[in-house]
Amino acid sequence: GALMQAIGLHFRGRPYLTGTLDAPPTETLVARFDGFDCVTFVETALALARSAEAQDPSYAGFARRLAEQRYRNGGPVGYCGRLHYFTEWMDDNAERGLVRRLGDELDGRPLRDTLDFMSTHRSAYPRFASNDSLFACIQDMEARVQAQHRQTPVRYVPQDSIRSVSDRLQAGDIVALVASVDGLDVAHTGLVYVGEDGQRGLLHASTSGGVKVSPDLQRYVQKIGIQIGMVVARPQPVR
Repeated sequence: GALMQAIGLHFRGRPYLTGTLDAPPTETLVARFDGFDCVTFVETALALARSAEAQDPSYAGFARRLAEQRYRNGGPVGYCGRLHYFTEWMDDNAERGLVRRLGDELDGRPLRDTLDFMSTHRSAYPRFASNDSLFACIQDMEARVQAQHRQTPVRYVPQDSIRSVSDRLQAGDIVALVASVDGLDVAHTGLVYVGEDGQRGLLHASTSGGVKVSPDLQRYVQKIGIQIGMVVARPQPVR
């Protein structure tokens, strides 16, 4: 986690870039260091930290780790296999021991919500806007993830309770900010930033200012209208 914070700070000031994963006409592994969206920032920091801990400085090793984090069950690379909803990203990476969810440890409450934002906003996703097979794949994925979450609910910390559990958060913990938008699980992601004074902030790729530190995590969550709380996962040591 501390290594992820250090890596994230290295990228401070890089611009916010949207839509980079969907820019190629067909799915391929996209890896960039010149800018990030909130998810690619978290994924890149985690893949680089895992590579460093494994003492593997090769680009091939980094790319392999990035792909196994981004795609269901570690791959293969494909649009249907990409972990589009971040709560599924956490579930999938937790099942393979790359992260550990902290819901119970943070006294989280169950998040009960539908997951159908992608299928109900089909026109906003060029890859499957006119591709019926990909659209069916997305619908199947949403149904599967919803069923999984009904069986094992995602646990989140409400926005007004974040400060009360902040001493349990560590540098580099992965934070997913829960959305109040119908059909959507997560509105934003980032890393816990622990300042020299011990205060917990958010290190993230922001639409306003690119990669930066927002010094007060609870205040940041509260000031964004569509954010109602957080889900947290802790990166695990490389085995």
